[in-house]
Amino acid sequence: MQVIVNTDSNVNGTERVAGALETIVEESLARYGERLTRVEVHLIDGSAGRSSTDDIKCTLEVRPAGGTPVVVTENANAVEEALTGALHKMKSLLETHFGKLDARKGNLPMGEVI
Repeated sequence: MQVIVNTDSNVNGTERVAGALETIVEESLARYGERLTRVEVHLIDGSAGRSSTDDIKCTLEVRPAGGTPVVVTENANAVEEALTGALHKMKSLLETHFGKLDARKGNLPMGEVI
């Protein structure tokens, strides 16, 4: 699973910060790692540096292997909050997505063992 972090000019996107965000994404989505080809994180400061509430927008695009991309968005006051919220939504979405695929193929749901 490849993780790509994109930020606008108003979000601190240094290599160190991007590396930390990549680690958070990889750890959070590790359960699905073999089933995902790429994860793109887009962080935008909607207020362009001015102080306001929920001005950081995190868009998370995940590409399942052989499937169509799925996207979630979260707004928050800080980068970490926006990313964490988007990851929470994405894990829920992927659980449903892969659960339906597994049920259609007659496989056990993820995590279940006979």
